[in-house]
Amino acid sequence: MKKGVWYAIGAYGLWGVFPIYWKTIQDIPALEIISHRVVWSFIFVLGLVAIKKDWREFNPIANNKKQLLPYLATAILLGVNWLTYVWGVNAGYIIETSLGYFINPLVSVLLGVIFLREKLRPWQWISVALAFLGVLYLALSYGRLPWIALTLAGSFGLYGLIKKTASLESLHGFTLETGVIFVPALAYLIYLEAAGQGAFGHTTIPMTALLALTGIATGVPLLWFGTAARKIKLSTLGFLQYIAPTLQFLIGVLVYNEDFSPDRIIGFSVIWAALLLYSLEGIFARRKASSVT
Repeated sequence: MKKGVWYAIGAYGLWGVFPIYWKTIQDIPALEIISHRVVWSFIFVLGLVAIKKDWREFNPIANNKKQLLPYLATAILLGVNWLTYVWGVNAGYIIETSLGYFINPLVSVLLGVIFLREKLRPWQWISVALAFLGVLYLALSYGRLPWIALTLAGSFGLYGLIKKTASLESLHGFTLETGVIFVPALAYLIYLEAAGQGAFGHTTIPMTALLALTGIATGVPLLWFGTAARKIKLSTLGFLQYIAPTLQFLIGVLVYNEDFSPDRIIGFSVIWAALLLYSLEGIFARRKASSVT
């Protein structure tokens, strides 16, 4: 098996078991957890850049300040995504957070059509419509829109859309993004400490260690993913991405015993059918194109 595939499996596998990590520190408020995640992630990736001495990769931003604007937007989207995800996991909505990452590929496709004028083939449109029906059914069965899933899918979809036109590669882009929100995150942690409400150093040693390790826990799968993206086909990467939400879903059902009623089974099944249809259509389309050439 290609080394890139193992990197992808490792990245998506770690992302898939993240709910267990966040559940371990669920007694700490989500905003405080995310602030630590931002601070320690920035320190971690900044250290990697320093070790590699790759500062010149930031030259496009230094030479043209307008190129900083996309990273301001992606930093905000990243913060919204992280906060929603951690809050959702720790509030008992792991299944719904997994739904967000199941429908994310189709949301990304739809954003490509709207903003990049990309064309969809008929069966791709059917996949998108089927996913919409699944979400609509879940909304009716919940009695509300699955806003956690939609926020996760929408924020990450927009994040990917903006990153398509960004000038930096993944490590330096992520360094800049976390750097943008580093100061407000650090300021919030200092405020909590001054108010006597901070958890870091005032809770158990394992909990404090887990807060400090959020940077490595965030950075390692991201770097593995970046390596995988350069070594294997996008189609393979796209197929493997379902490892993460599948693991999250199984953890929600089997480990934390979240409710998975018949209505949810129907809604999820419709969305899974849409994803399967979209994936198979892509495989057949690529085979047809290769046979013609």
